[in-house]
Amino acid sequence: MKIRLDGKVEKFINSLEKLTIARVLRIIDLLERFGNQLGLPHSKKVAQTLFELRISGKQEIRIFYTFHDKEIVLLHGFVKKSSRIPKRELENAKHRLAALDAK
Repeated sequence: MKIRLDGKVEKFINSLEKLTIARVLRIIDLLERFGNQLGLPHSKKVAQTLFELRISGKQEIRIFYTFHDKEIVLLHGFVKKSSRIPKRELENAKHRLAALDAK
């Protein structure tokens, strides 16, 4: 499946450390190759049509994505600092998902 990045997600990825960027790109490649068949530990369903890419390492990175019009759209990324997904980050991803569905 084709992957489409939101401009903010691309900026977020480019702001990370080089080793972390390499890990993120590897997991994105797995997502592109396996699509909705990618599961734990790399991907997890968060809401009905919202999923998270899980990148572990020196930094814990999460990137929310969805499947839209035969594409995988990366919506929002953040550095995870606690065991739960911060409500603000989840709301941000849901807002971008709603904007995508409105198009």
